[in-house]
Amino acid sequence: MANAENAVPEAVVAYSRSVRTKLFAIAVLAALAAAALLLDIATGPSSISPLTVLKGVFDPSSLTTAQQAIVWQVRLPYALMAMMVGAALALAGAEMQTVLNNPLASPFTLGVSSAASFGASLAIVLGLGSSFIGADWLVPLNAFVFAFGSVLALQALARMKGSGIESIVLFGIALVFAFNALTALVQFLSSAEALQQLVFWTMGSLSRATWSNVAALAVVLVVVTPFSLLSSRALTALRLGEDRAMSFGVDVKRLRFLSLLRVSLLSATAVAFVGAIGFIGLVGPHIARLLVGEDHRYFLPASVLAGAVIMSLASAASKIIVPGVLMPVGIVTAVIGVPVFLLLIFRNGGRA
Repeated sequence: MANAENAVPEAVVAYSRSVRTKLFAIAVLAALAAAALLLDIATGPSSISPLTVLKGVFDPSSLTTAQQAIVWQVRLPYALMAMMVGAALALAGAEMQTVLNNPLASPFTLGVSSAASFGASLAIVLGLGSSFIGADWLVPLNAFVFAFGSVLALQALARMKGSGIESIVLFGIALVFAFNALTALVQFLSSAEALQQLVFWTMGSLSRATWSNVAALAVVLVVVTPFSLLSSRALTALRLGEDRAMSFGVDVKRLRFLSLLRVSLLSATAVAFVGAIGFIGLVGPHIARLLVGEDHRYFLPASVLAGAVIMSLASAASKIIVPGVLMPVGIVTAVIGVPVFLLLIFRNGGRA
């Protein structure tokens, strides 16, 4: 009896220690995200010193008119867009990996980015525009429509009777090849000027970031993230298996549908503004999982912060690697992501 009584306090102490460790990891990620954001703002191809830039962020009056334009109209929107794109893609990847029970699932590997690239290529090559929608907004809007449509197609397959998780993953991979082939066809038929724009877009770039784009993505993040956090307990139960989750009272089909709906909004909005950014939705959740485990109350916030850190550092690196040149950030994330992707494949022994 005494042993049983002692076991309860020990379990409580162990749980409290585990919670404190996870909260500490999240706090460290938050501090790293803030530091990465400041680093991203401070770097760039201009003659302004990093210290002057950082001072200007907190005290705009300390800058000249030209410096204010560089910091507030270029550096700050770019940096905020990078951070939010990383957060959105990592959150989308975290939910995808859970509801599809596949550690290699992400918006990039299941066709969302490829669909967005095809939608953008159509708008760029056809030169679409109207009096209601300007050309600057039509490219991201068309990219969003196709990216959103690809995830809806995944949802439709998920709701079909007899469709397993493996079928959804294989269908997503098929979408990648299909949209890549269609994008290549559009590139082949496009003019030299349109081809240049299209290639730059498919590389993934923050150069189109504006305050209006930042605001649009911020709204999606603010609206979607709370719903993801409210589903954290159900998602944690789903990690134990569908049968266990249903025994806990979780409506698995409804959970999967709503989760994929959130994924579609997050990933489609993110890639619509910056182009194809690979591996953030894959690497971010895995870093978070290593730090805080599978409890989604901590895993989802950690994924958001990890994605923000990676993307901000990649954005800063894209401005440093070649002095005076703003390299497409998608190239940097691919260089980081490919070895991690291969490591995950070998680590899972091909089971995914």
